Parts: sequence; structure tokens; C-alpha cells
Amino acid sequence: MRHVLGIITCLCLSLTALAHVWQPVHWTGEKVGDSLLLTATVDSGWHLTILAINEQEVLQEYVGGCSLTLAPDAQGYARVRYNACDDEQCTSPETFTFPLQTNGLTYNPNTESNDTSLWWLLLMGLLGGLIAIFTPCVWPIIPMTVSLFLKRGGGLKEALLFGLSIIVIYVGLGLIVTLLFGASALNAISTSAPLNIFFFLLLVVFALSFFGLFDLTLPASWSTVLDKRARTASGWMSIVFMAFTLVIVSFSCTGPIIGTLLVQAASNSLLAPAIGMLGFAIALAIPFTLFSLFPQWMKQMPRSGEWMQTIKVTLAFVELAFSLKFLSVADMAYGWGILPRWLFITLWIICAVALGIYLTTKGIQAAKQWQSQRSVIYTLSLLCAALLSFAFAFYLIPGLRGAPVKAIAAFAPPQQIKAQNIFTNYEEGMLFARQENKPILLHFTGYGCVNCRQMEASVLDNEEVKQALNRFVCITLYVDSRRDENNNGIADGDEYSLLQRQQFGSNAQPQFLQLTPDGIQSAQPFFFSTKPEEFLQWLQPTPDSDIPTFTF
Repeated sequence: MRHVLGIITCLCLSLTALAHVWQPVHWTGEKVGDSLLLTATVDSGWHLTILAINEQEVLQEYVGGCSLTLAPDAQGYARVRYNACDDEQCTSPETFTFPLQTNGLTYNPNTESNDTSLWWLLLMGLLGGLIAIFTPCVWPIIPMTVSLFLKRGGGLKEALLFGLSIIVIYVGLGLIVTLLFGASALNAISTSAPLNIFFFLLLVVFALSFFGLFDLTLPASWSTVLDKRARTASGWMSIVFMAFTLVIVSFSCTGPIIGTLLVQAASNSLLAPAIGMLGFAIALAIPFTLFSLFPQWMKQMPRSGEWMQTIKVTLAFVELAFSLKFLSVADMAYGWGILPRWLFITLWIICAVALGIYLTTKGIQAAKQWQSQRSVIYTLSLLCAALLSFAFAFYLIPGLRGAPVKAIAAFAPPQQIKAQNIFTNYEEGMLFARQENKPILLHFTGYGCVNCRQMEASVLDNEEVKQALNRFVCITLYVDSRRDENNNGIADGDEYSLLQRQQFGSNAQPQFLQLTPDGIQSAQPFFFSTKPEEFLQWLQPTPDSDIPTFTF
């Protein structure tokens, strides 16, 4: 037990290290005449090194912080490039950009978008693990494994060790994915057309496997070796080998679920694969622990049968629907036009109707074989699930006419912001705003951005919001676009991503900025929200006296 707990501790420390980004330097800025007074405070034990000021290299070290009075450059900005070190490590060099004309605008990047994605992935992992429990590869193993625990006299102790081993294995898999690809590569995965097409085909293969056309299995020799080790090993090592055996044996059922989860996680953040696997492993380990605590419950377990095959086929339809999301991202990024929004929704409707027909057929067949109260419940469950599937298909139909269909907003191709003046080219939008002397709403988004789709459906489609946007020139920039509308050999997304990072100090989407016709930032940035009233409040003109202090 001590060894397994040690492994878990190491994994937790690894997760913590990956999650933590040192920010030992904190900046505040204040406009003083035609200059900016910048003040840096430094955490205890760290010292600050100024590397460049307004693109001019300097090398000045400070222990307790410093104050700088800087004149703006030709573009009206003051820029400081710096890093910080303690006795053991140094942070990577960073550049903070301070706009003179904002009169001290607050810059406070909202982390809700990333946090929401991680919580969503954890919940998706839990759901995937719960579904995996009821597959033909896992359910029959539960009573055999728990009975073995009880015969060995370990009971709860061995069950807890077994569950912890499962968690270590799957979280380790998530960490391996991160370490192999790295943070930047994981982010590139979400926008790479070849990889998105690969993921589309991969999920189609998984779906065909769940349909029963073939089985996805790992080499039988792996499970044979691990099973032999589990029988011959003693103590905690035998339990760990049993957990590895479960992972290998159940792969034909859990593989598609894990694959879908990792594919989705790859487009989120550095921690996402490990978080998704953590949720999956916790759910998968629950029944082994509970049945060891209450072995009498095993007598009430439904036996393996046709119901598990029904779950697999249901998952196959779900896999097919989700696979379209990755094909859609590649299609939009390169502008192929092969999967427009109406066709995407049509294919989801077809999947939902086909699933409803399948469940209805299974329900009618089950109704002809009623033999007990349990079979009646199973039949009614099938028919209720069929009704839900048909209802979902009916719900999607208005989406063919442009309705937001919020339930699939995170996966479907995006709806454009509905306002009078819309541009997807930065230079064209800025030129139009100067000619018309209108304020600018600059919107950084992405084709593969799940939170962007959610906000578009819940906020930007709101009637009051659409009316409020009419006073702006709206410029929507897709940072993952692979198109080259400027014909300069550089993808539009690369240009817009660089603009967002260098000019506005962020790489999170969605991000909204209010600019004057001359391109000067006039309000603090707005990030992710699903509440129209918050966005409407931010859109209101802000008097200079109400603009808060510019703080990093």
C-alpha cells in the first residue's frame, strides 16, 4: 500500500508542477501626463531582471521591485521585457504591454474558460467511466475480481488498492500523452487539419467496433503475462498486476471511450488528458470498492446479457455524431466547405433518428419476452431512451433554419455574430471603422474552441446583445484559420494569434476588446461568459473616470 500511495503522490506532484505557472512579479501602471509610471512588486525570495524597455535592450536587476517612468513608443505603448529568478529556477522572459491612452485600464485575464473546460473534462471522464462499467468487457469481471479479494481475506483493503492502481494507471496514461506531445503540440492538435481528419477517422473506426464489425484488442500475450504475474506475485504487486490485466482485457470496450476522451482533451490544455483520465479511472474503480464493502449487493447485480450489447451500439451512434466535430474543424479551418452547418445538423438528426429506431426495435423485442419485473423495467427503459432520442432529433430540426440549438453549440460549426457591420479580415474592418468613425468590437475566437461556441449560442444570439452590437464595427478573427486571405504565404490564424498575444497580451479564446476607431483600447477585455447581462453591461460606454487601474 505504501508503494502505491507513493506512486500516487508522485503523480499528484507532477500534476501540480504542470498546473502551476510561477508569477512572482506583479505590475501596476498609472498614467502620469504623457508617460506611464510602472511599478513592479516581487515575491519574497525572487529578484527581477529587466531585459528590454520599448524594444531597447537593458540589463538591470532588482530584488524588492522597482518603479519605471516610461514614454510611449511610436504606437502609443510602453513595453517591458523581463524575467525573474530565485535560488533554484528562472521564469521564461515575458513582455507586458501598457497602452498609454487607456488611462490605466485593468488587464485581468479571465481563467474561467480553462477552468470550465477542465471541470467539463472531469465530468466527461466520470461519465465515460460509468458507461464503461456496463460494457461486456468490464461488468462480468466485477464479481470475479471482488470474489477473489474476499477469498484472499483482503476485502476492502485489496479493493481500495485495486481502485487506486486503476487510477494511477489511467492518470499515468494521461500524463504520458502530455509528456509525449507537450503543451504547444496539444494546442496545435486542435487546429491541425490532418490530425482532426485522423481523429475523425479514428472515432469512425471506434464506432464500427462498437457496432460489432470487429473487435479492437491489444495483444493477447500482454494480458496472459500480466495475469500470470498477478497469480504468482504476492502482496500489493499482485493487486497492481490485476489492475493492469483489467485495463488490457477491457480495452476492446474501454478503448473507444478512452480514445474519444483523449482526443477531446488534446484540444483543451496541458492538464486536460490527465484530468479526463482521472475522472474515468475514479468512476471505473467505484464498483470494485463498493461491492467489496457490501458483497451482498452482488446478488442483486443483473446478469450479463443483451442489454450490454445495446449499450455498445448506442455508444456507436454517439461516436459517429462526435466524429463529425473533428471533420468540421478541419473543414472550417481550411475553408473546404464540405460540411456546412445545415449538413452537420442534418447528420446529427440522422444519427438520433437511427438510434431511436434501434432502441424502439430492441424495446419491442424485449416486450415479447417479459418474464420478470426486471425485464419490464428494461423494456420501458429502452422505449424511454428511444423517445428521448426522437425528441432530440426533433429539437435539432430548427437548427436547419438557423436556430442556435444550444445543446450542440459546442460541437456544431459556429454562427456568425449578427450585427450590421461584420468583418473577418482585420485590415478591412479597421479601415471601415476609421472611415465611418465607429467604435470597434474585436473578437478573437477559434473554429475548434468549445467555449466560443457555447458563448455564441448563449450570449451573442441574444436579441438585446445583437441590438447593442449594431453600434460597433465587429471584427471576428479565427486564430486557428489555415486560410491565406492576404495571399502573403502566412495563414490568417497565425497572424491573428500573433496579434492577440503581442498587442493584447492574451492567447485565450474567446476574447473581446473594445477599440476606438483609431485602434486604441477603450475598455478592459472581456473573456468567457454564458450570461448575456454581463456582456451587455461590458458593452456600455465607460466614462474615463470609471476605468480602473491598469494591473497585471
